[in-house]
Parts: sequence; C-alpha cells; structure tokens
Amino acid sequence: PHLSALVGHTNGLTKPASLAAATRAGGGGGGGSATASSKKLVIKNFRERPKLPDNYTQDTWQKLHEAVGAIQSSISIKYNLEELYQAVENLCSYKVSATLYKQLRQVCEDHVKAQILQFREYPFLMHRNDSLDSLLFLKKINKCWQDHCRQMIMIRSIFLFLDRTYVLQNSMLPSIWDMGLELFRNHVISDKQVQNKTIDGILLLIERERNGEAVDRSLLRSLLSMLSDLQQVYKESFEQRFLEETNCLYAAEGQRLMQEREVPEYLHHVSKRLEEEGDRVITYLDHSTQKPLIACVEKQLLGEHLSAILQKGLDNLLDENRISDLTQMYQLFSRVKGGQQILLQHWSEYIKNFGTTIVVNPEKDKDMVQELLDFKDKVDHIIEVCFQKNEKFINLMKESFETFINKRPNKPAELIAKYVDSKLRAGNKEATDEELERILDKIMIIFRFIHGKDVFEAFYKKDLAKRLLVGKSASVDAEKSMLSKLKHECGAAFTSKLEGMFKDMELSKDVMVQFKQYMQNQSDPGNIDLTVNILTMGYWPTYTPMEVHLNSEMIKLQEVFKTFYLGKHSGRKLQWQTTLGHAVLKAEFKEGKKEFQVSLFQTLVLLMFNEGDEFSFEEIKMATGVEDSELRRTLQSLACGKARVLIKNPKGKDVEDGDKFIFNGDFKHKLFRIKINQIQMKETVEEQVSTTERVFQDRQYQIDAAIVRIMKMRKTLGHNLLVSELYNQLKFPVKPGDLKKRIESLIDRDYMERDKDNPNQYHYVA
Repeated sequence: PHLSALVGHTNGLTKPASLAAATRAGGGGGGGSATASSKKLVIKNFRERPKLPDNYTQDTWQKLHEAVGAIQSSISIKYNLEELYQAVENLCSYKVSATLYKQLRQVCEDHVKAQILQFREYPFLMHRNDSLDSLLFLKKINKCWQDHCRQMIMIRSIFLFLDRTYVLQNSMLPSIWDMGLELFRNHVISDKQVQNKTIDGILLLIERERNGEAVDRSLLRSLLSMLSDLQQVYKESFEQRFLEETNCLYAAEGQRLMQEREVPEYLHHVSKRLEEEGDRVITYLDHSTQKPLIACVEKQLLGEHLSAILQKGLDNLLDENRISDLTQMYQLFSRVKGGQQILLQHWSEYIKNFGTTIVVNPEKDKDMVQELLDFKDKVDHIIEVCFQKNEKFINLMKESFETFINKRPNKPAELIAKYVDSKLRAGNKEATDEELERILDKIMIIFRFIHGKDVFEAFYKKDLAKRLLVGKSASVDAEKSMLSKLKHECGAAFTSKLEGMFKDMELSKDVMVQFKQYMQNQSDPGNIDLTVNILTMGYWPTYTPMEVHLNSEMIKLQEVFKTFYLGKHSGRKLQWQTTLGHAVLKAEFKEGKKEFQVSLFQTLVLLMFNEGDEFSFEEIKMATGVEDSELRRTLQSLACGKARVLIKNPKGKDVEDGDKFIFNGDFKHKLFRIKINQIQMKETVEEQVSTTERVFQDRQYQIDAAIVRIMKMRKTLGHNLLVSELYNQLKFPVKPGDLKKRIESLIDRDYMERDKDNPNQYHYVA
C-alpha cells in the first residue's frame, strides 16, 4: 500500500532517507499563492529487513569481550561506550540475546573464579587473635568486593539493553547485577576458608571496638553490606555467630560488673552499652539485627539481674532522693519484660517499710504528721519526675500508704487532727491563706488513707471547740475550707456536728446582741460585762460539769441571763460549763494598773485576794470549790509561771498541801494587758484516753445499729454472711472478736436469736 500526502512545502518532511517518495506536479494552490504548484509524496515501506553483514555477530562479540576484559583488568577500553551499547542493541534486535547472555555470564564467571586464587594463596592462620593478619585479609577481600561491584556496574551499563529486554522477559534469569552477586557468592564467599576468615575478622574488629579500641568502621560497613547483599550469608553465617558472641560477652560482663560496681554506675554502664550497640546498628550492622541485638544486651545486663539491682541499690537511691539515677533505672527497667512489675513490688515494699518507721515509733509522735507529709511529697515528686506519672506506681503508692498508716490504729488519726489544730490556731506562722490552703489539701490526702476516721473526728471536734470558744481560730475562711474538704471526703453526716458548732457560735452572737439590749433596760445592769456562748449538747464534745463557788455578782448575772434566755426559748435547759469560762480582771499594783486575761478558775483564786493578802492552799480550795488537781495547776500558773501575781511560800515548782500564797504588790510587767495561761498538762493522758474511749463507745453503737439494720432486712442470716455484710457497711476497722461480742449482746437483749438447730444461723426478733 502507498502512503500519499499533499504538502505545501517539501522542507516539512524529515528523515527523507527512510522514505521512498515519488513526486508529481499537480494543480491547486498551497500557502496562499495561486500560481505555486503543489507536490504529491508517496511513502513506501522497506521491501525487506536489511541483513547483518557476515561475521558481524562474532566480530561484535569479540569487541564486547575485549571491553569486558579491559574493565576486569582495570585498563582503558579501546572502543567508544556508545558504540558498544549500540552493538549490544543491534545483537539483541537480531535474536542473539540468549547466546549473548550466556557468553557474558561465562566471561564473568571465569574472572570471579580466578579471584579466589589470591585468597587460596593467602596464608590462613588458625588463631583469630593475630589481628594484623586478619585486618590485611579483610582489606583484601573488601578491595576484591569493591572492584567486583565497580566492574559489574560498568558491564551492566554496556549490556543495559540486554538487561532491560531479554533478561526482563525471562523471569527465571537473574539480572546482570544479580548474576554478578550470585557468582561472587558461589565462587568467593561460599568458599569455607574465605568465609570463616572474613567473619572471624569482622567479629574480631567488633570485639576490639567493644573493648574501647578505635577501628576502621567504614571497612566494617563495607564488608557487612557485602554480606547483606549476598542474601543469606549475613543471616546464616554472620548474624548467628555475632549474637552468640554478644551473648557470651555481656553475660560475663554483667556478672562481673554487678560484683564490682555500685548500682548507679552499673545502670550508667548499661545505658552506655545500649547506646553503643544502637550506634553500631546505625553505622555498620544490618537494620534487621537491631531487635535481637538490643534484646540480647537487655537480657544479659538487665533481665538477669533485676532483683539483684533492686536489692543492692533501690533503697539507697530512694533514701538519698537520687532523681536522675531513679529516672534511669525506671527507663531501663521499662525496656525489659517484667522489669516494671518487679520495680513496682520493691517500690511498694520501700514505702511500707519507711512509712512504718515513721508511724510505729511513739518517740516520733511529735513529728509524725510532718514526716508523713514530707515523705508523701518526696514519693509524689519521684513518681512525677522519675516514673513518668505511671498510674500503676501511683495506685500502688496509695495502697502502700494505706497499709503502713493503719499498722498503728487510731494514733495517726489523733495526731493528724492535732496537726490541723496547730495550723488553724491563731499565732500559727504559716504566712498566707494560700499556703495554709495548700497544707490543708496535703493533710486531706494523708487523712484519706486512715481507716479510723471517727477517731480523727473526735479529736478534731475537741480542738475545734477550743478554738471557737477561746476565739483562737486563725481564720474563719480556713476553718470553713477544712470543713468543706471533710464534707467532700466523708459525707455530710461526718461534718453535721462540726457545722452545728459553727452555727451555735453565730447564733450566740445574735443572742448576745439581744441580751445587751435587755441588760440596758434593767434597773441594775451591774458592772460585769457578760458574754455567753450557748452550745447545743449533741454537737460539742462532752465536758464534765464542775461545781465551783462563784461570787454573788456572777451568780446574779447567771440568773439574769437564764431568765432572759428561757423567756425566749421555753423547754430548754441550761447547764453552765465552768471549765470553759474566762475573764478579764482589772488589778492595781504599786507600779500602776494592769489587766489580766485569765480562766474562770484563775479569776476565782485572784478575787479572794480582795479579802486578804495571804491564804493557804486548803483555804483557797475550800473557798473556790475547784477540784484538787485543777486548783494545783491554777495556782502553779499564778505563782510559778512567768507572770507571778502571787508569791508561793515555800518556793518551788509544784504546789503542795500547806503551801501559802501571798499577793505580790510589787508585780511588774512591761505589758498593760497580760494573758496568764493555765498550766496545760500537755492535754492530759486521761483526756486522750477518754476521747478515744468515747470513740470506741460510739463504734459499739454503730455496730449494734448496723447488725439490727441488716437482720431486719434479711430476717435470717448465717454468721459469716452477717460478718461480711458488716465489713462492707462499717467505715472503721473492727476485729471479728468485737463483732461476735456485739452479736452476743444483741442476742441477750432479744434483738435477735440463734437458730435452735444451727448455732451459726441468726433470726431477727421483731
């Protein structure tokens, strides 16, 4: 078939050599000119494909063979590279590809086979420790490999057409590059002597580097990438041996250094080793080796010694608050399976042991709460900074605190209440409200761990009463804040009585405003200014009433107030608590006038000296009616303290029977108003015991109420089920023996009865 085209200008036709064109004049204008004649081109195909000249294949291969030989001998090639490339393309176009591939492979194989001879001639020494010989050998094998790679790249660039056509279409044939690798593997590296010598040399170099020597890392990188390129050689021959040697090295090193070094130094060494091995992977090992290598180091230096490390050094690190070392320990232990778990156990043991030493020793009671707060701050800081706020460590710390703080029942609760009292009392040195708030928050955390919260409540209530009645509270806001914290923690029932105390104080202020108005309307208001706090009995601590002999003016005022109050609130009963009373007395001395802020008992004693200058202990006791030990303390405060308003005869610290007391007219003091503190017998042991006993009494009522509640609902219940139900309901620690006593008591009082056939079964008695 003819391809014909009409064109305006013949110069638009390119490559005329490949076209057979016939031209003929024709009509019609082209390019806009009417007179210009147009030409017709007819393009025809080649009649047949041109033949290769005789001997072309042989001659061309000869050229190519020479070029390959020149590359392998590192001499210059006689022919132009483009010419050689074109020659390969021509051969491939004429279906000579298969022969060409075989011939090329044979030439390469012959060359590679010849390379092994230089290594066979190389003197093989049996000992790996001849490092110089080993290094020379490695350099030689590396040069051989580098040369081979360079040659194969050149050869491939010439035979690229063959590689991209014939080889690509035959999936069974390796590419020219892969063929080169295969030949090098089969004829050089698979030679047992060469392979062993190479791997021995590499391992020797790595060992020397691990021992701190500087080695040729680029040589290692090159050789190991050679083994990786040769596929299975790296995995099967090198990696296995490398990991075995690493294992042995670090097993021995771990054993040795655990004996020789302290824990922080040892952990530092482990970190350093892990870093070094990580760097090795980046620098010259194959990436696939990273996981088994690091696992091996972790196992031998850490995994095998977890308990030993913790037993040898954890307590020390925690005692000395070694933050950076603890952080390192946590990070390293987190890398090893089971590491965190064993660290958790030892952490918990440490907290329990350290905490127990704070709580159990009665000699430390004075500082117990402060020490607990400091210890809690310390472990919180360690968890936050060293243990990355790990929830498991936080939860176990809480459990451990709860365990040790309740090893000594009741006392921590009592001391925490006293600590809060010391912080909320006026005169406390805590500078700002914010600081006080922060301390109260910390106290609440410790309070949470305590089982016997009712003990805390009893002591807290007693101290709160003192603060409120003596007007000694540092800040009403802080008091209310503490109350709301307790309410949030323990519920409204826990704080209802404490809130009632505050209400009483506020109501008392209103009552006193009304009483002042009432007194102004009296014909004889008297010259004593009376302030009364009306306390609801159920809210406040129980105070033992003490009958004393008040003077007539006081008694009269009491009666006036009673008439006023009961006139407003009928059906109520007032009971005066003389132990809580206090007064301001005006006194005259030779130096001038003074005012004394004193308790009611001190007031009664001092007022006697308006009637005379000297009284014996017995006379004072008879006149005031104050109880013996209370009176001795009162006289001690007046005659043996800093402000000695009375002179005791004979002199001495303690008040004995028969002692005489004389008014000190020469009394001097720089202040006008002087507060004479009652000698406080550091809150007497009796007081503490009675508060604790009241708590136990209340607990018995609560147990009884809980038993009756459960039995009323269940009607019939076995002993064990009843006890477990009680443990769920009661909010304080209780012994099974105590529960048994309460059950017996309720059976005696006919609230419940035993089953006739089964003594472990109880029935509710309606």
